[in-house]
Amino acid sequence: MTLDPTALVGRVLGPYTVDQLLGQGGFAWVFAAGLSGRRAVALKVLNPRYGGDRVIRDRFRREAATAAELQHPNIVPILDVGEADGLAYFSMDLFADSLGARLQREGPLGEAQLIRLGADIASGLAFAHERGVVHRDINVHNILLHEDGSGVIGDFGIAHALSSAKPQSRPPITLGTPQYMSPEHAQGRPVDGRSDIYSLGVTLYKAASGRTPFRASDWFELARMHVEEAPPRLRSSRPDLSTRFERVILRCLAKEPADRYRSATALRDELLQIAQRTRRTPSFGRTPDGHGIPPAASWRRYRWVLAPLVALVVIAAVAALVVWVGR
Repeated sequence: MTLDPTALVGRVLGPYTVDQLLGQGGFAWVFAAGLSGRRAVALKVLNPRYGGDRVIRDRFRREAATAAELQHPNIVPILDVGEADGLAYFSMDLFADSLGARLQREGPLGEAQLIRLGADIASGLAFAHERGVVHRDINVHNILLHEDGSGVIGDFGIAHALSSAKPQSRPPITLGTPQYMSPEHAQGRPVDGRSDIYSLGVTLYKAASGRTPFRASDWFELARMHVEEAPPRLRSSRPDLSTRFERVILRCLAKEPADRYRSATALRDELLQIAQRTRRTPSFGRTPDGHGIPPAASWRRYRWVLAPLVALVVIAAVAALVVWVGR
């Protein structure tokens, strides 16, 4: 069986005609595919390196079937789960854009966009967590975007499917995306929904600053940084962001799960509160991304104009006083 995903382009896999390779990761390949009489779909195929093992393939299909039951506006709907020619796959709605691709094209997002996106993803995670499903691999590439900029979560099930297989039945792999792993995930400890909250914090940090809080070429060094080092302050690179938003990110990135938000619902609610407070705050100017400039920032921006005017008023007042005294 081929390990080259391009060899599948043009082939028929189950009811689907594989049209184009969209991307590939360590665990799966993603294609645009067509189904007679229907719109194009995204077809996710388990990499044969892992799919050749029946234990992993069966687990992958079961997890995809579980994920298909997660019907929520902020979770990518899975349309079909199947197997053909020894390849396990599932199909889902096709999205033209992802957060990772957008950041690469346009750079970091403004605070209003960050808050909206964070609330969208937290809402989807809250729905899944309440049903006992943990994502385990939230990152910028697993967040897909509607045309209006709202976010949806993709790829539920893959990391869990692989982590649940017997170690001797598969080659050594790293589960999840190392730059986004929670400390407990990096240490191989049990994870729950609060691990996804940490990964969402990393994702929002990346979307705000253009980089993840921890970077290293060595996996073990990166894991150590997640476990031991404090992330750089976000406002050191983005001083236009509010201190409250920065505190939200830092709380998501707490080393101990108990120090993070107790649930994705709590995180979503705080983000929505920030959004409401921002809308109520009077605008004293506009930042490039459309946020109102706080009064202090507005004064600093325009004091070069106001200071000479104040000086002229003072001089005129003194001159008038001198004339009056001299009478």
